[in-house]
Amino acid sequence: MSTSTGHHAAPADNPTRGRWWIVVGALLLQLSIGGVYAWSVFNTALKKDTAMGLSNAQASLPFTVTIGMIFIGSYLGGRIQDRRGPRPVALVGGFVYAVGCIIASFAREPSQLWILILGYGVISGFGLGFAYIVPIAMLQKWFPDKRGLITGLAVAGFGFGAVVTAPVARWLIDKNPAEPNWAFLPLGIGYLVLAVAGASVFRNPPEGYAVPGWVPATTGRTRDSAKQYTEKEALRTPQWYLLTAVLTLNVTVGIALIGQANSTAIDVAGYSATAAASVVGAFALFNGGGRIFWAWVSGFTGRMTAFALMLGLQGVCLLLVPHAGNSALFFILGAIVYLCYGGGFGTMPATAGDFFGVRHAGAIYGLMILGWSLGGIIGPPIIAALIGPDKNYVLGYTVMGIIALVAIILPIITKMPAPQQEGRVSPEVGQPAVDLD
Repeated sequence: MSTSTGHHAAPADNPTRGRWWIVVGALLLQLSIGGVYAWSVFNTALKKDTAMGLSNAQASLPFTVTIGMIFIGSYLGGRIQDRRGPRPVALVGGFVYAVGCIIASFAREPSQLWILILGYGVISGFGLGFAYIVPIAMLQKWFPDKRGLITGLAVAGFGFGAVVTAPVARWLIDKNPAEPNWAFLPLGIGYLVLAVAGASVFRNPPEGYAVPGWVPATTGRTRDSAKQYTEKEALRTPQWYLLTAVLTLNVTVGIALIGQANSTAIDVAGYSATAAASVVGAFALFNGGGRIFWAWVSGFTGRMTAFALMLGLQGVCLLLVPHAGNSALFFILGAIVYLCYGGGFGTMPATAGDFFGVRHAGAIYGLMILGWSLGGIIGPPIIAALIGPDKNYVLGYTVMGIIALVAIILPIITKMPAPQQEGRVSPEVGQPAVDLD
């Protein structure tokens, strides 16, 4: 017998005991690697008249490389985690990320930009992706009864990482403003401590693990996959490509504002430079909170409905942003965009688990992180080129808003794979599933 919702019992030998401590460990790990979103603090410092004195293009290059490397790390980390377990992969990823930051601290002049790119971009970016995928795949196995909420929590720490890192990085840079990169040394050590502390409690549930009293849903707006897909089987379905496209476009339109939020707040909404920096810091709270909020909401609305709402809200807000001369209106619009941007990262892991099962979630979702890298690489240059030196914010945000609204068609047409896809019935479930309504 199966139902769309489950009831929970709490026997003395409850196998779920202690699983929330693993969530705490995941948050610590994600807080450490989530510091990457505080790059704008370094971006500003590196462009000033300091020992580095980089151009705008040079100062943005390390971050661009970091985002590009995330996919490589997450793909390999996801595959290895499915075979070796979560703890060693998370420990290695956290260590590599921290070491990359420490290496970046040795770049002291423009001719040493390559050290910054190698350390922060290549090495830290790889370590970030390697570690990032671990808690997402692991916690879905521990919490099949709360998949949406738990994946939101799993990545919320990443979104909040910049909230913690930004003021600390600013304080460290102010200690020695002539050499801002030295701040990566204490930050790297701090990241290592947090990552090791968090990853040390990671483990997969035991064989045969089940939540007492909970029965997988086979009907309703959110339900479990009819089979446990392997990586190769998932890649043979159109759904994997549709979901990756949804993630790519959600990142592309959201990061368009993220990359220009500080200058837009000043030029459009009339914020002072100090106030704009504070607003951008506040927006990071919505980036983190959106990962929990939308993952939770998707459990009621259905995953694809949630994504359609995220893209639609971003589209409308982006169309309005260049006309938001009122500071309060700009803050509201920006907060919504950040909320939906973060929501994509909180909701997509649960969606992949629904569609393809959680047994090989590391490899399957690790590949889908390609959407993050693609969106992070193509979004900022597009919006920067559209706005241009003439500060044509209307053109830039209108184009991105239209892209978001057109993209709504993707979640509308994306349905769960049928169990007989690839010409065979699932060995776990012999009954055909009904597509999402």
